[in-house]
Amino acid sequence: MRRALAALVAVLVSLGAGTALAAELVMVESEGCPFCVRWHREIGPIYPKTEEGIRAPLRRVSLRALPADLRSVKNLRYAPTFLVMQCGREAGRIVGYAGDDFFWGELSAILRNLKSKTC
Repeated sequence: MRRALAALVAVLVSLGAGTALAAELVMVESEGCPFCVRWHREIGPIYPKTEEGIRAPLRRVSLRALPADLRSVKNLRYAPTFLVMQCGREAGRIVGYAGDDFFWGELSAILRNLKSKTC
C-alpha cells in the first residue's frame, strides 16, 4: 500500500501537481483605509469562489510592514494596491479601488496576459 501511494505521489509531482502557483493577488492595504474596507465588503466574500480567485488566490499584506518577498516591488505608496504576482515577479497592478466593475475588468485583463498557469 505504501509503495502504491509513493508511486502515485511521484506520478502527480512529475505531471506538475506539485508545482507552485503561477499567480497570486497580493492586496497591499493599510489600517483605516476606507477603500480597503469597501473592497472587503463588496469583493472579499466572493473573490475566493471566482475563476480569478482560484487562479490567483488572495494574500493580504500591510503597506507599513511588507514581507521580504515584496520589498523589491517599486512604487508602493497607496492603499489598496493590488499586485498580480507570477512566479515571484509582478505581472500587473491595480492602484486603488474604484468599484467592482473597474476591479474585475482590470484584473481580468491582467490575468489574460499571464503566460502560463504554473511556474
